[in-house]
Amino acid sequence: MTAMSSGNAVVIDAKGLILGRMASIVAKRLLQGESIIIVNAEKAAISGKRLSRVREAKTFLEVGHPRKGPYHPRRPDRIVRRTVRGMLPRKKPKGQQAYKRLKVYLSTPPELNNSEAQTIPEASAERLRCPYITVGELAKEIGWTPEGE
Repeated sequence: MTAMSSGNAVVIDAKGLILGRMASIVAKRLLQGESIIIVNAEKAAISGKRLSRVREAKTFLEVGHPRKGPYHPRRPDRIVRRTVRGMLPRKKPKGQQAYKRLKVYLSTPPELNNSEAQTIPEASAERLRCPYITVGELAKEIGWTPEGE
């Protein structure tokens, strides 16, 4: 899969960012016409106690039919992409176009190593005063196995 050239796309590092806040800001920017690449998707934070988040995710996975859907992502990059999709008007043409301008990666792909990655200060997980779990940890709990393990 080829990545967009980072010359016209904004690279956002999801490390240490709250998933929902990051996703809502990214969705707004996508609707304004920006192309966005999110790297380190597995390091985004989801607030809440670990056990309750895992239990919630496993309960959600039981909804639907294996062939008919709805299909639930287990990979961290797909979880982040799906979260942003939920904040876009995806059944309208502008939402579909915005969703196509989003790319999400686990870690940082080699072709983006030299590009400057931004962060979103208002979505920083350091502001959280409660326990949190990373998207990568949640994904492992619900059945994702990273390559190499």
